[in-house]
Amino acid sequence: MLESEAGDLSASPRVPALFISAPASHHGKTTVTAALARYHAARGLRVRVFKTGPDFLDPMLLSHASGGVHPAYQLDLWLAGAQACQQMVCDAAQDADLILIEGVMGLFDGQPSSADLAVLLGVPVLAVIDASGMAQTFGAVAYGLANFRRDVPFAGVLANSVASARHAEMLQEGLRPDLKLHYFGALMRANSAALPERHLGLVQAAEVADLDARLDHVATAIGQTRLAQLPPAVTFRRPDADLPCLPYLRSMPALLSGVRIGIARDAAFSFLYPANLDCLRAMGAMLYFFSPLVDKELPDIDSLYFPGGYPELHLQTLQDNQSMKVALRKHASAKPIFAECGGMLYLLESLTDKAGQRGEMSGCLAGHAVMQGRLQGLGYQSAPMPGGVLRAHTFHHSLIETTMTPFASGERLHNTSAGEKIFQQARTIASYLHCYFPSNPAAAAQLFLP
Repeated sequence: MLESEAGDLSASPRVPALFISAPASHHGKTTVTAALARYHAARGLRVRVFKTGPDFLDPMLLSHASGGVHPAYQLDLWLAGAQACQQMVCDAAQDADLILIEGVMGLFDGQPSSADLAVLLGVPVLAVIDASGMAQTFGAVAYGLANFRRDVPFAGVLANSVASARHAEMLQEGLRPDLKLHYFGALMRANSAALPERHLGLVQAAEVADLDARLDHVATAIGQTRLAQLPPAVTFRRPDADLPCLPYLRSMPALLSGVRIGIARDAAFSFLYPANLDCLRAMGAMLYFFSPLVDKELPDIDSLYFPGGYPELHLQTLQDNQSMKVALRKHASAKPIFAECGGMLYLLESLTDKAGQRGEMSGCLAGHAVMQGRLQGLGYQSAPMPGGVLRAHTFHHSLIETTMTPFASGERLHNTSAGEKIFQQARTIASYLHCYFPSNPAAAAQLFLP
């Protein structure tokens, strides 16, 4: 993305685009977005997909469905800001044939909401409605979504999880002509197309053995609806009238010039914002990826970045990789480490999963973590780091016991209760918070400076 400057950078691009939303979570937004990406990419179109909000898992699937050429970037009005969201989509539109944006939760949920983003970008909303257990009421739900806010561009509605042809007829009966709602068709209930889930959301795309078959199945179903046709083109306005539509983060200061950053990336540590990697590269850092699951030693690096993920699903492998743990303790004694959520859990002395299985972790930090049966932290927070405040998000199912004293705590966006603790031991900084580096590049750089 940083290197791409294709197209007429002085003009606002005009590209077919659709914003996929729903009344709530679990109506099939991700499945429909992935099916659309797969269907149109298979036709030879260059499809770019985005995900609203701070989610890590859906973007992995969406990137794969669109062909895997580009990551699916997160569009988050609070983490990134309105101008950055506009800029990222404008960049993508320079050489895309179709842009798809998946919403988060329900269309009007949250502050800011998916509706706010759709209005900012001017992209029409497709409402996906799980029609299980309803008939003509389908029309009332669709009408409410279309008219709750008159400033939201509304493309129409798609019925999901439809039981039969007769069920589809009853749903259409609810869409009276006077409601003036465009009906894109119905997706029949099909367990073979369901995407597997676990405690933090979807199973990671790389772990679903038959993912391509599932995507082909739903893409075929999408091809039988009116969504087989491209949506109308949208003009993606420049976020600043005085600037051309240029690649996001193009003018970053070289605060990390020549700094070699090792980044844990494998099935256990995969919760990485693509924009974070862009930000580090734009500041001059050289990135080296390694796997704590299989690698026996660290690359030749100055500092380490441990993102979140699923270490609790790989306890035995992480415990048994003794040489990696030795290398990490040696690095932690003198060089910087920044660890988020699951990355922090691996740096502790031990981690216990929900079944009571305990694994000995790297021991870089004092403390023990135990997975819980329910969510323990969720929401946006500001993270006061040594170099400044970073915007962040938390979402975790574990608790930790530690003798470490936090040097700071996150500040919640929507209430005044205590935020996530931020710890420092030697040159290691760790927290449950997933930070968004472009929100304060100078503060992000400070985490990795040797």
